[in-house]
Amino acid sequence: MRIATWNVNSIKARLPTVLEVLDAINCDVVCLQEIKCETDAFPYLELEERGWNCAVLGQKSYNGVALLSKHEIEDVTKGLPTIEDDQARYIEALVLSETPIRVGGLYLPNGNPAPGPKYDYKMEWMDALEQHARNLLKQDEAFVLCGDYNCIPTPEDCWDETVWQNDALALPQTRSEFRKLKYLGLADSFELTDGRAHQYTFWDYQGGAFKKDHGIRIDHLLCSPQACDRLQSVEIYRKARELDKPSDHVPVIGVFED
Repeated sequence: MRIATWNVNSIKARLPTVLEVLDAINCDVVCLQEIKCETDAFPYLELEERGWNCAVLGQKSYNGVALLSKHEIEDVTKGLPTIEDDQARYIEALVLSETPIRVGGLYLPNGNPAPGPKYDYKMEWMDALEQHARNLLKQDEAFVLCGDYNCIPTPEDCWDETVWQNDALALPQTRSEFRKLKYLGLADSFELTDGRAHQYTFWDYQGGAFKKDHGIRIDHLLCSPQACDRLQSVEIYRKARELDKPSDHVPVIGVFED
């Protein structure tokens, strides 16, 4: 069972690249963020032709999340249940693989500039995500919360801490909220299986950041204890950043026993 998260930075603008990467990574489930299209405008046909079942929560020009699965899905939730939110940032479904697993895909608010209303919204959203994770843990089932968390967990997860230390992605309160999720009993899949410093999932388009490896790690798969028991490995698929018209993020793939 291969489960991936990927911020595609506009699925319609990068559809050929998205399809190429999806074929290459050969996953069972993929959570997409920042699809930047309304639900009805999502390219269902092109993906369904490749065997994907699609659950989508879109929004015109901004945000938007989708969950793609090669297995049947049920119990689809659109929107984070613990917050009133008019932005398309969360989708969840039960994936009916041989051993079912619940997968949530999220696009956490950026929060810049901080302090300010956008950072307040980020903190409110992280609190709501924590409450939802608490509720999921009560169900005593395997689940993975995949997405662009817009959080750099530690100084070792960015190329230069001094560049990011005043950014909303790396502020102490942001990191504290991320740790709260882990303290509930969730595990960062990359940290659990790899844990090397300076392994990145995002590189800005500007200033030759990818060639210089000036990146940050902000795309994460957080796993419940039952999912951790099945977790085998995690891969950051850097090749996606080398393609024509790439996203500024790359897929992160968790491999689980099924």
